[in-house]
Amino acid sequence: MTATIFYDKDIDDSVLRNKKIAVIGYGSQGHSQAQNLRDSGFSVAIGVRPGRSWDKAVRDGFDVKSVKEAAAEADIVMILLPDERQPEVYYKEIEQGLEPGNAVAFSHGFNIHFKQIVPPDFVDVFMVAPKGPGHFCRRTYLEGGGVPAFVAVQQNATGDSEKLAFAWAKGLGAARGGVLVTTFKEETETDLFGEQAVLMGGLTHLIQAGFETLVEAGYQPENAYFETFHEMKMLTDLMYENGLTGMRYSCSDTSKWGDFTEGPYVINEDTKVRMKNVLKKIQSGEFAKGWLLENKVGRPMFNALMEKESNSQLEQVGRELRKLMPFVKAGKQDSEDITANVAQ
Repeated sequence: MTATIFYDKDIDDSVLRNKKIAVIGYGSQGHSQAQNLRDSGFSVAIGVRPGRSWDKAVRDGFDVKSVKEAAAEADIVMILLPDERQPEVYYKEIEQGLEPGNAVAFSHGFNIHFKQIVPPDFVDVFMVAPKGPGHFCRRTYLEGGGVPAFVAVQQNATGDSEKLAFAWAKGLGAARGGVLVTTFKEETETDLFGEQAVLMGGLTHLIQAGFETLVEAGYQPENAYFETFHEMKMLTDLMYENGLTGMRYSCSDTSKWGDFTEGPYVINEDTKVRMKNVLKKIQSGEFAKGWLLENKVGRPMFNALMEKESNSQLEQVGRELRKLMPFVKAGKQDSEDITANVAQ
């Protein structure tokens, strides 16, 4: 069955025009969604705690308030904090300010699907999930494009929940790229699987394994970096623009032959079996339980793995080589943000 994709021309955003919007959090998604909505003509306030995010939102010209104050004054509360922080903030600073007719919104279904947050039945609950990091969503919006998004409705107390979700997606610029209707369950499970098995877990560890294989065989680390890491952007850009066939069109026949014959040896049916096991852990809630527990005990394993991965030979070589290529810094997120994230 072919899904229906909605675009700007299909969406009436008037239902959102007179609403007071509070974006809770001003990180990657928070700053992107707030600025895109404001540039699309909507009224947006920011709810954060005092600190770097507060100061940054003030510099960006927003009306900045405490989470409790911003949420209580808003008609629509979009919670864009990290998944693991959302339940505590919701129950301590948001829930008590909700009134009939309000809406609570998310950009990932994790806490609703796994019942870490259960909103009262008198509010709308919807999701608008851009399919890209916040910095990329903002950049694409400013360039006149849009990152596609999923929308979903969990509760429709007012009857307007889906209209609000579509209007929000249009305000983000997502309807320039296309908007797809889904469910909280489907978005959560497919998003986690994509991250773990392909986009992050699969890709980063494939690159790391390729780099290490070449270095352990005696090749220069710099050579290995360019062959297994640096060229990845060029190929993914070609895939993004023209699909797998279009990417292959731009590559040599020798590379295509290796792709067709050796690729299935590295990524094979055994890989798919392991991918299915990853999906089962997501569907059963096993992954969510493990991640929630990791946060409850202070993230010892997460922090150790973050430190290890950030200081691998691949990353050390890459950092030095990128210093000699100033052009790759164009459009890159603030290096201070990256450093702070690793140190957390």
